[in-house]
Amino acid sequence: MALSLQQKITDPAQGVYLIGTTPPKAGTDIEKTTRIAKKLLARLNEIEYDGLIVYDIQDESSRVAAERPFPFHSTLDPRDYSVLLRELAQQDVITYKSVAQRDAAEFHTWLTETEQQYALRNLVLVGSPSSNGDIKLSLPEAYQQLAAHDAQFHLGGVAIAERHAKKGNEHLRLIEKSAQGCQFFISQAVYNAQATIDLLTSYARSCKQQGISPKRIILTFTPCGGEQTLTFMQWLGISVPEGSKYRILDAANPLNESIKICRDNLQQILHHCAALDLPLGLNVESLTNRREEIDAAIRLFRLLKAMMELHLAEKQVA
Repeated sequence: MALSLQQKITDPAQGVYLIGTTPPKAGTDIEKTTRIAKKLLARLNEIEYDGLIVYDIQDESSRVAAERPFPFHSTLDPRDYSVLLRELAQQDVITYKSVAQRDAAEFHTWLTETEQQYALRNLVLVGSPSSNGDIKLSLPEAYQQLAAHDAQFHLGGVAIAERHAKKGNEHLRLIEKSAQGCQFFISQAVYNAQATIDLLTSYARSCKQQGISPKRIILTFTPCGGEQTLTFMQWLGISVPEGSKYRILDAANPLNESIKICRDNLQQILHHCAALDLPLGLNVESLTNRREEIDAAIRLFRLLKAMMELHLAEKQVA
């Protein structure tokens, strides 16, 4: 019998390989939404993956003064798209939820609906992108609401290496989130290998010092097709070292060069973290709906999955 995504995530001996996507724009009718989902899944038929991530897109303009490179469009409820993808793909889904816009009572109702009407169990809760926004519910308060709720969710959190590079305490945040119920973490897109290595090392060492088992950290990678996507990545807070930035912008084929950079970054991370008792996973996403970047994400997934499977096999032999 095939293992569920939850079983794979919690078993360090298993690899975990995911594809991230966003729901269509708000107002898209069900027929068009179904066509979009089927088109995505037809592309994914070329690869073997363990599940899908459906993001809850926020307007992050309060976080940064610079203008958003791509206009913000609200989307369909991620739960609706998660259910559709789950039915069409027959695969488990992890659904993101931004919690800041609802108060405690509204969030409690949302949790009840998510369990009873949508039958979704794998959640990642995300706090406000900025302390300047209108925050009706903080992330710690949302964790408290979830812990008090009757439903049993498999809860994940977000890991941000860039925040660790600035403040040096992201590993402690991960440990605190684990105490609040998080069973796994998904990173922001990785373009700064050293920042990720520093976070993973600090996290693994602190877990060992405290005598606790580290949770799985799923590393996210995304291709970059050129200057506009790169600007968007940086606007989102993704750290792109200057050398990597110019490798992409000056390349004859920026997409292929970004895939090479992602390969190099994962290679560095796996090499430096090989001795750590830390289960990793892979998530690949496309930050735009451009066909060439989506196709590049499929190529990137194949390459990075093969690297991670080899790394896992070597660890098990050792």
